[in-house]
Amino acid sequence: MSVLLYRLGRFAYARPWYVIAGWLAAVSAVVGLLAVNPVKLSNEVRIDGTPAQNVIDDLAKSLPDASGGQGMLVFRAPSGARVDGGDGRTALVAAVDAVYRHDHVIDPRKVLAEELAKGDRSPLLRAQAAVAGGAGQPGGGAPTPLQDDGRPVPGVVVSADGSTALMQFQFDEQTYELPSGTIDSTVQAAERQAERGRLDVLPSASMMEMPEIVGVGEVVGVVVAAIVLLVTLGSVVAAGLPLVIALVGVTLGVGGAFTLSSVFEIHSLTAVLALMLGLAVGIDYALFIVNRQRRLILDSGLDAHEAAGRAIGTAGSAVLFAGSTVVIALTGLLVIGITLLSTMALVAAATIAIVVLLALTLLPALLGLVRERVCSARARRTARQQPAAAHPRATRWGSRLVRHKRSALAAASLVPVVLALPAVGMKLGLPSGASYNPDTAQRQSYEAVNDAFGPGYNGPLMIVARATTAGRPLTPAVLAATAADLRDIKGAASVSLAGLNGSGTTAVLSLVPDDGPNDDGTKTLVGSVRDTSRQLSQQHGVAIGVTGFTALAIDVSDRLADVLPLYVATVLGLSLVVLLLVFRSVVVPVMATLGFLLSIAATFGITTAVFQWGWFQGLFGLEATAPVVSLLPIIVTGVLYGLAMDYQMFLVTSMREARVHGAGPLDATVSGFAQASAVVVAAATIMVSVFAGFIFNAQPMIKQAGFALAAGIVIDAFVIRMTFVPATMALAHERAWWIPAWLDRLLPDLDVEGDKLAQRIPLPVTTASEQPDAARKAEVNG
Repeated sequence: MSVLLYRLGRFAYARPWYVIAGWLAAVSAVVGLLAVNPVKLSNEVRIDGTPAQNVIDDLAKSLPDASGGQGMLVFRAPSGARVDGGDGRTALVAAVDAVYRHDHVIDPRKVLAEELAKGDRSPLLRAQAAVAGGAGQPGGGAPTPLQDDGRPVPGVVVSADGSTALMQFQFDEQTYELPSGTIDSTVQAAERQAERGRLDVLPSASMMEMPEIVGVGEVVGVVVAAIVLLVTLGSVVAAGLPLVIALVGVTLGVGGAFTLSSVFEIHSLTAVLALMLGLAVGIDYALFIVNRQRRLILDSGLDAHEAAGRAIGTAGSAVLFAGSTVVIALTGLLVIGITLLSTMALVAAATIAIVVLLALTLLPALLGLVRERVCSARARRTARQQPAAAHPRATRWGSRLVRHKRSALAAASLVPVVLALPAVGMKLGLPSGASYNPDTAQRQSYEAVNDAFGPGYNGPLMIVARATTAGRPLTPAVLAATAADLRDIKGAASVSLAGLNGSGTTAVLSLVPDDGPNDDGTKTLVGSVRDTSRQLSQQHGVAIGVTGFTALAIDVSDRLADVLPLYVATVLGLSLVVLLLVFRSVVVPVMATLGFLLSIAATFGITTAVFQWGWFQGLFGLEATAPVVSLLPIIVTGVLYGLAMDYQMFLVTSMREARVHGAGPLDATVSGFAQASAVVVAAATIMVSVFAGFIFNAQPMIKQAGFALAAGIVIDAFVIRMTFVPATMALAHERAWWIPAWLDRLLPDLDVEGDKLAQRIPLPVTTASEQPDAARKAEVNG
């Protein structure tokens, strides 16, 4: 492998424009497709096979108007005024009318007018009256319908104190399928009318347009990464190359996914995850290769052409296997069988694969354009005066770890264990209005509803009732009895009729819980309603199902929590096999896997403490406590595993290379650590910078993903790989490289360290004093 990649690197360096032209053609194709196919992203979290998703899919066939995306607007009067009196009522009625007249909003007034024309013959009105009559008279604190000319306005209720009105309505499509700008223009139509009565209009979290994929925080993260590159490589030219590789990689990977958004549903988190990984991994992989080339030039006196070939043959081999590990870890998400995660995994894996190909082909081609300028004159002078191979700081740290291996190992193990403790109380859920910062309309809307109507109105359950006998309509008496039984369930605040299909065989009831959407009481209520289904079927001949965003969030969290142990076990098994193949050792794979377990547990603990408990939120500009996003543990496990194995690969490969070349076990540990640690620290800093930039994204799901990945890299790179691993290697001593002879014969020789390349094409013996001459000759000869 190393010889093949060496030849590939030399070819790309010698004929750069052939390679660059090929990649430019690919970028042009993606950009062209994006120009003719507008990007269409989704915020929907769909988990096929869950009870709530099955109910809503069936409802889309029997009652399509009830299966579109839900909108919710809160109208709030000035202090001391009422929304249903004087100018406030006039403005509120006009705002509601503007929303119902807007494109893609279903107007229930048309249906109501048709039913009123039928009089006593209207099944819908008789059913509404029966369900409402069974509830008794509303209490003093209960909301009341908004009245217009003596008639209730459908979908709008006013709080008991008159300070707030809540409007719930349906779009004709799911929100992610709506044309761009539809949601914003709907809110603006309401605001234009509401301002006449000085009413505030607050959209709910479901009314949020697609968040920006790249904002100020993300740009700052890339700028920090550029500074780290400049400090590490010491040259503007060299530092710019990894950025080019990363940007081309995300253009092809994320842009390619965007071109398919009209065919396959692409979730916003899918795009963000691929963007984060593409930027971070693209910069890191190119950094490893460019750093190796520079070291070969400065330390061994090679010309840039030969150094580029050898860098691709050695560091490029490690990049290939490291990238393959990330791809395998991501595609391992396919075993879970959840379409959303599968799409996420495939897009991210494809982006990583593209980045690896760019690092092995486009990077040496760009080096062929840069030639000897990859090392500045200052770097060459420094190399002559103080050989870089010394790495004094890294050598001192490695030596201390070897001398105090037991205490270092204990500390590196204890820190993640302590950080992991909050994960015992981790709750999973999907973002709600409470997940946003207080200065956002989503959070203000959530709190206004909570204060004026009660927490349950932020997460009503949708109960779909069908007659157990096919084709038989649901009578008003049956619906009233069903609603009464639902009201009697502990945790149910109110039940009302929300819709009835034309044949009367399917009805939709709205059940408002006592508790909020992410509270344990609501989860218990959903389970109780489902347990009541058999009883209702026997007593009333009605089959019921529970759906709506709140029920769907509960089902998604339960499903993902169930499959997380399977996925973690799959990743750990993969870790042992891949590392066994690469390092031909029994101890190294076990050590790396244990280290990964410590880092992932600590990551879950920190994320729980910050987002769920609210600890240290001020440090990250956060002001909202919420459950950990259901998707996060599985996504973070897959991504962190791949990235952790990257650092394991580059660090331990350097140790094994020193051991293979004759160093003793302890010397090999110190020497390998000294050679690789600086670039691993730089790579980790770059990844943390890129991931941390996404903490400031407005979308809570993206915010948590950015934080968890940044925190995970800090723990894994600086605690596990830079302390736990060398201390364990020193403690294992010679046993670190032990492998049974029979197993050694069975395993293929992957030659990650480039031994075959070194044997076939030995390095020339060149002293540091000869380096300037070699560089000048190479520059002259081209």
